[in-house]
Amino acid sequence: MASRPLILAHQGSSRRAPGNSLDAFTFAREDGADGVELDVRRTADGVLVVYHDSEVEGVGLLAARHYAELRSEAPRVATLSEALDVLDGMIVNIEVKCLPWEPDADDERTVAAAVVAMIGERELHEHVVVSSFDLDAVDFVRSLDSRVVTGWLTMGQDPQATLPIARARGHEWLHPDSGVLTAEAAPDAVRLAAEHGVKLDVWTVDDEDHIRALAAAGVHAVITNVPAVALAVLDG
Repeated sequence: MASRPLILAHQGSSRRAPGNSLDAFTFAREDGADGVELDVRRTADGVLVVYHDSEVEGVGLLAARHYAELRSEAPRVATLSEALDVLDGMIVNIEVKCLPWEPDADDERTVAAAVVAMIGERELHEHVVVSSFDLDAVDFVRSLDSRVVTGWLTMGQDPQATLPIARARGHEWLHPDSGVLTAEAAPDAVRLAAEHGVKLDVWTVDDEDHIRALAAAGVHAVITNVPAVALAVLDG
């Protein structure tokens, strides 16, 4: 294991520029982050775009607008292709947004399939992790291309319960939230993760003491809004 966890900038360096923007990704590289976490959805004509919410303020539902319209009305919304160009050589944790209760629920897994296709076309298997809160979605990704590294995002769930599931389904990463993976809980979770052969990537951690504790426990990655601060803490 590396001497410190990987530092992934949450939606890029999102304290320096709007999250999921090309500027935020550029700043993440400038800040020394090992990679970024970003969110992917689709337009009505199937273009993959990087945006956290299903709707853009003043524009409407992404899945209901064609890309040309979106680019005209909200040029700040980047495509995944543009983001990957800016992030060339960095680790990219792509969160597929497809939860069934959201207005752009993706029952046919079109976003996941398109992400897998883009990873293959760009030969990015060594640089990308595809993750989702929807366990079936990351299962689907593995069914399309087992070379794609996958991670299961969880919130409020005990790693004792989720780690065996991640291992059984072949997912290399588990992404628990920082509320569950506290400083006190981290050492036991890391030991259990090692037993299951699964890596832990904790989101979203900005508190310096918490970052230190997670690093000391041996987590593999930390997602943070302040990568420069996290790196200063760990390298200092």
